[in-house]
This record gives sequence, C-alpha cells and structure tokens, in this order.
Amino acid sequence: MGFLLWIIAVALVIYGVISLINGSILLGIILIVVGLAVGPGGWSIFNRRGSRA
Repeated sequence: MGFLLWIIAVALVIYGVISLINGSILLGIILIVVGLAVGPGGWSIFNRRGSRA
C-alpha cells in the first residue's frame, strides 16, 4: 500500500510541476499539495494522529 501511495504522490507532484511550467499556477500548487498529502512519508492524510504502526 505504501508503494502505491508513493507512486500516486510522485505522479501528482510531477503533473503539478508541469502545470506550473505551462502557466496554470493554481492547479499546479493544488496538485503539489495533494501529492504531499497523499504520500506515505512525512505528512499524509492516511495516517491518523497518535497511531503507531
């Protein structure tokens, strides 16, 4: 599951950077933030506060 989340997060961040380069600043920022939120490392929306795995 962690590897799948990592792949999705990388794809979102890459697409966000490409959107930024193409001039769609708001979409690019949103995609990068969502990519960071989905990723298994660091800040993740799928990890509950206080849970130790």
